[in-house]
Amino acid sequence: MTEEQTSTEQTAPVQPEQAPAESTQPESAQPEAQSQPESAQPEAVPAEAPKKPRARKQSTAKKTRTIELTLTVTGTADGEWQADLMHAGKRIVQALPVAAAAVSKAAAELHQDISNTIESVLNEARQQHEAKLAELEAEVERVRKALAELES
Repeated sequence: MTEEQTSTEQTAPVQPEQAPAESTQPESAQPEAQSQPESAQPEAVPAEAPKKPRARKQSTAKKTRTIELTLTVTGTADGEWQADLMHAGKRIVQALPVAAAAVSKAAAELHQDISNTIESVLNEARQQHEAKLAELEAEVERVRKALAELES
């Protein structure tokens, strides 16, 4: 065998294998690709046609915008009251002093249940203050007696 024959034999088997493989794949891929969209499109069109989006009925209910305000009223054992106001997570008012009478009046304006609860807290605070006042008055009386003894 000559060099030409050897090179031809080596390239000849390689070329027919590659050429038919290359030509077979694109040809077979192209008809499948073309047949799939054609068959998919007719099926998709009838399937989509009955599924039309329905128009939503508009609600007859009145749409109201809600506003959230948080009012926190706190009291101390000394009878001092303060208010904090928050709107949308932002503190608007902080530690505003409020009179106990104003707290009672505001609670009465809101609701009876709220008023009853706050009044019971206020009554308890009144009783504590009256007890403290009685102690202080008794101490003042003792100091007056002690002062009177020293003057005599």
